[in-house]
Amino acid sequence: MITSSGQLADLIQHILPHERVAIDTEADSLHCYREKLCLLQISVPGRDAIVDPLAKIDLGPLRQALANQEIVLHGADYDLRLLRRNMEFVPGRIFDTVIAARLIGIREFSLAALVKRYFDIELAKGSQKANWAQRPLSAKMAEYAINDTRYLLPLAERLEAELKSSGRIDWFRQSSQRALDFSATDRERDIDAAWRISGAGALRGLASAVLRELWKWRECEAEAVDRPPFHILQNREMIYSAESFAAGGSPDYKHFSDRRRRTFREAAARALKLSEEDWPARPKRSGSRPTAEVVKRSEKLRHNRDHAAKELQIEASFIAPRATLEAVAAEQTLAESLLVPWQRELLKL
Repeated sequence: MITSSGQLADLIQHILPHERVAIDTEADSLHCYREKLCLLQISVPGRDAIVDPLAKIDLGPLRQALANQEIVLHGADYDLRLLRRNMEFVPGRIFDTVIAARLIGIREFSLAALVKRYFDIELAKGSQKANWAQRPLSAKMAEYAINDTRYLLPLAERLEAELKSSGRIDWFRQSSQRALDFSATDRERDIDAAWRISGAGALRGLASAVLRELWKWRECEAEAVDRPPFHILQNREMIYSAESFAAGGSPDYKHFSDRRRRTFREAAARALKLSEEDWPARPKRSGSRPTAEVVKRSEKLRHNRDHAAKELQIEASFIAPRATLEAVAAEQTLAESLLVPWQRELLKL
């Protein structure tokens, strides 16, 4: 566990001679309102380490040391976003073992499945939902965390060899760069739509207005105590409460404090006072019915995709999901922004 500048400097000396570095991250999104980077696991040949970002050490030297390395990750998007937000680190090159496995045609591409497939090793489970902000880490948590990078470098070597032998290494590089570019774009939260939680589509009129207000209340409560919103009230309870308040009821929960119970009811009361014109409108379906020509183009793209997927023995959805095919069929100029060259080639665009 790296918790001091001296330990970090020693780790950096082990990192610098290697072109590839395996990295994984752990955050505390299941235990707080705004997640933070809690662990940074790093593996290079002969060395596995866990850097503690909560130890108040300057990670700038580590960021500089990693700047010219190829970073090996498994399912890179979440880790890349976490590293960018918390360390201001954006790698120049990545090797995503999920992309590599799917390009080869592997259908079971979880890290545990790949480690079992290539090394016949069963990875221990059980710490996925742990609170990674707790200190000290238990031995079980530390072992689980380091296993996330321990096998990535030899796994990348095996996958890279198969990509080269199948002639798909260029496809892999294109997809990896797209993943890297995509992770650099922040996803903006649509507040006007965020309150439409699972089950919200079944609500109508006043009940929708109540749910919207209860969602705002839950967000404020969660932020105030730095807990995930579901710790305050789960989605199914939010849906029930909205329906109950709208029908004249007064739902209650034993785990609420007197203050929280009061603000919960006040939130519902605000919604109940709204005039009908201020109730949420039902979401409109975007776009219009596709023309016969668009349907024909979409079917042709789907045929090309499915034929290529069968020949190459890779998942059709990895070549292009249905929504992408429909978007490109409706507006072919979108192809370049939605698909990388190898995908466009297989679709015959």
